[in-house]
Formats: sequence, structure tokens, C-alpha cells
Amino acid sequence: MAYTMKDVFYLDTGIALTTGAGDGIATLDLSSYVDPIARGRAKGQGLAIYKVQWDVSQTANNAPTGIATAGTFRAGLISFTGAPAAAVGSASITAQTLNSGNDLMIAGYDFYGGDADATAPTHNNWLKPSADVPYVVVRDQVALMVDVDVAMGAASTLNCRLECAIVTLDQSTLNQLLRTQTV
Repeated sequence: MAYTMKDVFYLDTGIALTTGAGDGIATLDLSSYVDPIARGRAKGQGLAIYKVQWDVSQTANNAPTGIATAGTFRAGLISFTGAPAAAVGSASITAQTLNSGNDLMIAGYDFYGGDADATAPTHNNWLKPSADVPYVVVRDQVALMVDVDVAMGAASTLNCRLECAIVTLDQSTLNQLLRTQTV
């Protein structure tokens, strides 16, 4: 699973944060990148996620969030097959999902708007994979889950970019990952 530039490619997903407070889910289909079944001499493969970059914009033309931007949310990228996509305010994320104690959590991010304090927004990337120890996904889907506590601006969006590579896995590693990534 060594990190090499020639093997790296990027995937991305995002969610609109425009409908007020509540939970939302955006899904990213990985079925063309993972194959958790070893066949004969062919080994199974997973998707190693080395880095996740977050971006919050506040207008339709992707302007960055500025001073006195309202809104507060927590977001996480989770290896979670079967999560239906739902706009913010239409989903229900169970308690204890968006935290570092969740084994399915790949990356986590908090945003605190400056709002009436007229201070710059605070960004906190509280959980992330690394080039040395990537999070290897062996399921068909990851979900970008967000819990908006204080409504964001009218055209706000959250996007994330995944730096990843396809990796081959021996049977014991594959079995362990399949057990770990089962809800």
C-alpha cells in the first residue's frame, strides 16, 4: 500500500447545505473500484483513501466562506453501504455516527461560522487518513454525512475530494476489512 504518485487518482462528492438545519447524506458509488472477492489466483481489491480535502463555499459561484458567515455543522465521510442519499433536513443520522469512535469513519470535519461575532469561520479537520496509513474501503459505497446545527447561507455547499488508489489485498486482510466494515 505504498503511496506512489503514478497510482493516485481523485474522486469527489458534495452536498448542498441550503435547506436549513438537519441531517443530510450524499453517496459516492465505488463499485467500479472495489472487488472484495478473491477468485482463484486473483486477489481482491480495495480502494485506499490517503487524503481527504474539504471545501465549504457560500455562494452559487463557489466563493469561499467569509467573515460573519452564519452556520455550524459536522460532517464525515463514512464507509457505509446502503445509505440513501437525502438532502439536508431529510435524513436522520443516528447518534454516535459522526465521531472518531466509529470504525467506519474515514474522515471528519467541523465548520463553525463567525456569524454575529464578525470573526473568520473556524475549520476543524478532526479525523483524516494519511499517506502512511490509508483507510482501505472494501464496500461499494461511501457516504458524506452532515449534521447542520445552525443553518448555512442560501447557496452554501460542502465538497470533499478523496486522494485514492486501488490496492490488492491478501485474503486475511480482505476478510478483516470486510468484518470491520459491516454495520
